[in-house]
Amino acid sequence: MARPSKAAERRIELIEVARRAVLERGVLNLRLRDVAEGAGLSPGSVLYYFPTLTDLLQEVQREAVARFCSARELAAGAKTTPSGRLLAMIRSGLPTGPDDELCVLLYELGTIARRDPVYAARHITLYEQQVRIYTGILEAGAATGEFTLTADAVSIARNLVALEDGYGLHLTQAVPTLETATAEAMLLSYARTATSNPLEDRP
Repeated sequence: MARPSKAAERRIELIEVARRAVLERGVLNLRLRDVAEGAGLSPGSVLYYFPTLTDLLQEVQREAVARFCSARELAAGAKTTPSGRLLAMIRSGLPTGPDDELCVLLYELGTIARRDPVYAARHITLYEQQVRIYTGILEAGAATGEFTLTADAVSIARNLVALEDGYGLHLTQAVPTLETATAEAMLLSYARTATSNPLEDRP
């Protein structure tokens, strides 16, 4: 009987090695040999599973986007009211600092989006998924009367995501220009104005 193929397991291993390599070296300094050495393989062996380094990094990006969006949906879904879900979304979107591996990974891979349409498409998907989650929460709050929106839900959602991205870049610098708590407070200030709701924590 033929032994089962371990190609799927090897691909998963290489994606994990590449993820760590991006975090350690940065995506612009990453070379195929870095991944190969990390996995204990030759560069040619890596190319057996992924035709190019770009293909491998696209899988790293796909997995990171899926994890980030899933975590945010779970955080929001754990709350029972629109205001609670909005608070959870805001708090789950900001990096904790330069050591926030998932957010740093997404920002690193996002640098390629300016030059590569495939990376750009997945970066757009990340943006649109977050806008969709925010929009659903805002529309639900408006429908129940919990929110009185000062603009349409999609516009507010887009602004919230854009603010998160901007503050996130500052938070993940080698020397952050502000703290996560400050960025959260500024996001909440905008969200309170946009929803006409105090967005206070409730026991």
